[in-house]
Amino acid sequence: MSQYYNMGDEVLWNPATGVSRLFLAQVAAFERELGIPSGIGHMEADDSEVDPVGLARFAEELVGRYLRGSHPVAAALSEGFTAVVAALAANARIPLDLGEGDRADRLRELVHGVRPAVSG
Repeated sequence: MSQYYNMGDEVLWNPATGVSRLFLAQVAAFERELGIPSGIGHMEADDSEVDPVGLARFAEELVGRYLRGSHPVAAALSEGFTAVVAALAANARIPLDLGEGDRADRLRELVHGVRPAVSG
């Protein structure tokens, strides 16, 4: 089984159901932490509608927080989720500034690594 993250008629991501449940739990946690909605709609009948405006704002805040953060544990806890959200934004053709430096390079590497799975 799998679930679909759609933007209109376009499928942005089609992960396995277990991966999707884990992702949505992290979405909820980071929405609370950042204090803004993600633009990722509720899962209904294995489909979630993604609002590109909301996703853009959420992804920008999430990436910015990851890049500016100074706490190594917070970075470790958020790194994979941030990469998946940035890859989802890339699939939605949302431009993100991934910055410069070691942490930005690591994020680019992760986004590149997860992007094929996210787009399929």
